[in-house]
Amino acid sequence: MNSRDSDRQRFFTRRAALLAGGQLGLLTALVGRMYYLQVVESERYQTLAEENRINMRLLSPSRGRILDRFGVPVAVNQQNYRVLIKSENTPDVPAVLDRLAMMISIDADEKARILKEIRRKKKFVPVTVREFLEWEDVARLEVNAPDLPGVTIDVGERRFYPNGFAAAHILGYVGAPRREDLTGDPLLELPGFRIGRSGIERAFDKPLRGSAGASQLEVNAVGRVIRELDRQEGDSGRDVVLTMDMELQRTSMRRLGEESGAIVVMDVETGGVIVQASTPSFDPNAFTEGLSNAQWRSLADNERAPLRNKAIAGEYAPGSTFKMIVALAALEEGVVSAQSSFFCPGHIEVGDGKFHCWRRQGHGHVDLSRGIAESCDVYFYEIARKVGIDKISKMAMRFGLGEDLGLDVPGERSGLIPTKAWKRAVIGQPWVLGETLVAGIGQGFVLTTPLQLATMTARMVNGGNPVLPHLARDVVTRGEMAERQDKDFTPIGVNPRHLKLVMDAMTKVTQDPSGTAFAARIRQPGMSMAGKTGTAQVRRISQRERDDGVIKNRDLDWKYRDHALFVGYGPIEKPRYAISVVVEHGGGGSSVAAPIARDVMTATLDRDPARLAPGADVAGLRGPNPQGS
Repeated sequence: MNSRDSDRQRFFTRRAALLAGGQLGLLTALVGRMYYLQVVESERYQTLAEENRINMRLLSPSRGRILDRFGVPVAVNQQNYRVLIKSENTPDVPAVLDRLAMMISIDADEKARILKEIRRKKKFVPVTVREFLEWEDVARLEVNAPDLPGVTIDVGERRFYPNGFAAAHILGYVGAPRREDLTGDPLLELPGFRIGRSGIERAFDKPLRGSAGASQLEVNAVGRVIRELDRQEGDSGRDVVLTMDMELQRTSMRRLGEESGAIVVMDVETGGVIVQASTPSFDPNAFTEGLSNAQWRSLADNERAPLRNKAIAGEYAPGSTFKMIVALAALEEGVVSAQSSFFCPGHIEVGDGKFHCWRRQGHGHVDLSRGIAESCDVYFYEIARKVGIDKISKMAMRFGLGEDLGLDVPGERSGLIPTKAWKRAVIGQPWVLGETLVAGIGQGFVLTTPLQLATMTARMVNGGNPVLPHLARDVVTRGEMAERQDKDFTPIGVNPRHLKLVMDAMTKVTQDPSGTAFAARIRQPGMSMAGKTGTAQVRRISQRERDDGVIKNRDLDWKYRDHALFVGYGPIEKPRYAISVVVEHGGGGSSVAAPIARDVMTATLDRDPARLAPGADVAGLRGPNPQGS
């Protein structure tokens, strides 16, 4: 072998050695990498693989029910089929929505809402496309599931109110969380999740919500669910038991009928609100499903304000139902006694002004008892002038007027009890005597709510105990109300003899033939009601109109008619319930409000659990049990 061949052989040997070394190095690196992945990092990659195979989902808890005082469900849950879309599993969301629109109704506005929500939420969070699907819609979507990537059918719950309009203002309604409601709680991000928007639903939203559960789902490479591996149910929301009686609530709503007004019935010893009716009303189920713009406008633009809870937010001049407060102020200050009397010729002149009594020919000589029983305006002009507005206002506030009573649902208004200082501060003018006279018959600046009037009556007839109204009976936060009741339960300090004088006069209103509500007395054996009528003007009657003759309310446009009011309690011998009735632009308190109060009080006394024999079953008082859980 020559030297040339020898050099060539050495060259190929070195090349082979280098190639072998490279291969050995690559093999070593590969083995090392495999060792690293399979041994050192095995736990990590096993976890990653498991996470790709297993999908964790939060489960919405069942919302707690709302029950009346006899355990009748008034807010329950029903099954709800809905279609969801998850953008991380949907390559072309608009195209999938177009295909969905061929199977179920999705208009342009809904599509825009869905796309906006998808952009706002994380890709793995499902977005609700449609709720409240019929079974036929569900079947159609399931059949076409292969052509709808990222689309799933979910079975959830929806809130249902079996009594619809009857208790809408008390219960309120639920709605989807708004942006400002999101606090980082993942429960609020779940599709179809609802929170309380008004009424009891809002006031006790957190205890009603419950806590979420979790589901472990095995999914394939494209995210489709293969099977459920594990499930941990959440805790259902707590039930809220109310002091309300649903059967009486329905009775009260029917009795108000087409009128615009409110009724409040409350227990005079505990402050529990038995009835809180407000008409016209609305269907809270419509809010659960979502209102159209036209439906919303029809409610918002209605002059009779169906969305306002008139029982707690309607502010009205109390008219003659305020006269007991004026009488108590005068008695407590010692400016009048039970025997003090004034002559009523049908009007009183003060300075250049003439203040009229509702009876044009006058009442003649009138004392306290007759002044309340026959509602003589001149009598109360006289004693209001003697006692003064500030003393009247102080007495009114002791009975819960002109202040927020702290009811356990939102929306309560405080009304207005004027003072000299108030007028100077707010209007910038001094108080004048004529305004005291007008306030003495519950007109002028004086404003109260039906809830306040019922509370006023309860405090009068329970011995002066300052009960506070409430609707919830059994729920976690009721402890706060109990503490507040105990702290504020110092008697209001009115002489019991003076309270009895007023109550005896209220008895004459319904039991004496001369009383303004004698025609509306309860006639059933074993039942009775005392009270006070009131008629509040919403417009000033000119002297010319008075000279031309009395103008009948029925001859005026609805918005110019007087408000009709009545406050009362029953039974007379041992008061248990207080009632207030306000009928907006209803006319006379004796002819309109008092008969309504009589019928509702009769039904209330008839359903009083105390009337049952000891150990008797109250099931007969419950009425029909609505469907739902």
